[in-house]
Amino acid sequence: MNPGRDEVWMRRALRVAAKGRGRTSPNPMVGAVLVKGGRVVGEGYHAKAGEPHAEIVALGDAQEKAKGSTLYLNLEPCAHQGRTPPCAPRVVQAGVKKAIIGMKDPNPRVEGKGIRILEEGGLEVRVGVLEQECRKLNEAFCKHITTGFPFVILKAAATLDGKIATRKGDSKWISSEASRRLVHRLRNQVDGIVVGIETILKDDPLLTARVPRGRDPTRIILDAHLRIREEAHVIETLPSKTILVTTEKASLEKVERLRERGVEVWMLDSVEGKIDLRTCLAKLGGMGMMSLLVEGGSQVYGSFLDEGLVDKLVLFLAPRLMGDPRALSIFGGKGVDHLEEARSLRDMKVKRVGGDLLIEAYLN
Repeated sequence: MNPGRDEVWMRRALRVAAKGRGRTSPNPMVGAVLVKGGRVVGEGYHAKAGEPHAEIVALGDAQEKAKGSTLYLNLEPCAHQGRTPPCAPRVVQAGVKKAIIGMKDPNPRVEGKGIRILEEGGLEVRVGVLEQECRKLNEAFCKHITTGFPFVILKAAATLDGKIATRKGDSKWISSEASRRLVHRLRNQVDGIVVGIETILKDDPLLTARVPRGRDPTRIILDAHLRIREEAHVIETLPSKTILVTTEKASLEKVERLRERGVEVWMLDSVEGKIDLRTCLAKLGGMGMMSLLVEGGSQVYGSFLDEGLVDKLVLFLAPRLMGDPRALSIFGGKGVDHLEEARSLRDMKVKRVGGDLLIEAYLN
């Protein structure tokens, strides 16, 4: 095997896999590339849950040329019957000679079984090529399949002194137009958007992904007392799905009116007067939601941070200063008393987007 060439083809498999971004939940993004004689003879990706997996698409593309080829796959092939038949036996049957796999499938139903089927079928198998890149591509799937919880991305736009609105509530627009376009692309890639009721009452947003050929994620509104206006955009713009999460403090009459209009309303137990976020996320994960974009406001950001529920931070910092202690800060939660209790970040990246700085980092 040629490690250098293997990485080249694996990068191609990753690019192909990424074509399914935001469309495969609760399945992972997978790309397959079949190479023979130094040339691609077939490739494919998993486009949507319930549709053929990447390996099957690539084998169909290659037809008889698959025999004697090398398969590059960013994730171990499945070995169990789900919505579609297992893929590993099909790879063996097609006469593929070698399999270069980016990472093992963390799904307990697979986790090495697909690799064993390939090896027992006579294939030469190499595992772990560009494993870090493969794992990052499917970070949401890896968390969801092992914990049942969605991967949570906290997105905020703030001034350099950490303010998301003036003391009078003015926040349009802190970030640049280029940053806002990027946010819409992010919305197109996640399963759900989470906001608190204060954001809905103040801004009345649509919470849609306004990108060409995009699709709108599920809108999840946290509203412990069900204060939402019944003419709010997130209610009026059905059939884009909306889930209102409330508590026993909500008016039952209002709950029924909203449900009759097609809004999904969840009534969860409250904790200290607030929605139990862990119960909410567990329920969303149980629906097959792998990724969530938390978009505000300050109290919601603070609650997610306090509960240790944030996996990734996407922070747009605009070149502005409010210099006002009464202006609204990003995080409105309980916070910490001692510096050593502060949440630390890792793998931080900083880049320019329009006139803003974009900071992306993972929380330890």
